[in-house]
Amino acid sequence: MAIKTKFDFPINKLSANRWSPRAFADKKVEKEKLQSVFEAARWSASAFNAQPWRFLIGYQGDENYHLIMNTLVEFNQNWAGKAPVLILNCYQMNFSHNGKLNLTAQYDLGQAVAQYSLEALNQGLYVHQMTGFDAKKANESFGLGKKVTAFSVTALGYLGNVDSLPNDMRKMELAEPKRMPQNDFLL
Repeated sequence: MAIKTKFDFPINKLSANRWSPRAFADKKVEKEKLQSVFEAARWSASAFNAQPWRFLIGYQGDENYHLIMNTLVEFNQNWAGKAPVLILNCYQMNFSHNGKLNLTAQYDLGQAVAQYSLEALNQGLYVHQMTGFDAKKANESFGLGKKVTAFSVTALGYLGNVDSLPNDMRKMELAEPKRMPQNDFLL
């Protein structure tokens, strides 16, 4: 199922087909596809080319997956456990070249996640990004220390059947996406 929407202006096919499903298929993600996803992140832009992003990958059934799942809020736990891959998106807080605080690290991480999200779609995969998780618990669970911090979680996998979701989530999944018009955010 892909979301059909009307755009005010033409955009590329990957961006047009990007959405955040909660229904994932019970199908393992191929290693090669995941490598392409992270290759897109690797080539994302960043201040001073610092590449402050750090990713912890959990595959369904392994310890990382379990630890990431335990950081999610209950609502997200109700559906994200079907995704074959969970990614803890983190950033290095200081620049490597001078040790100073990197004030753009979160922005750079966001760009890397956006890049890997589009590459995932290019590979036939879907992602759902989440901030509904306990970052402090994630930092402690993975022993990230004071140099790296958890920022968000992404569920990744093949699109599943919307009927596998509880009724309230199914309605959300089938609802037409809404976006504000450009005039509302162009200053």
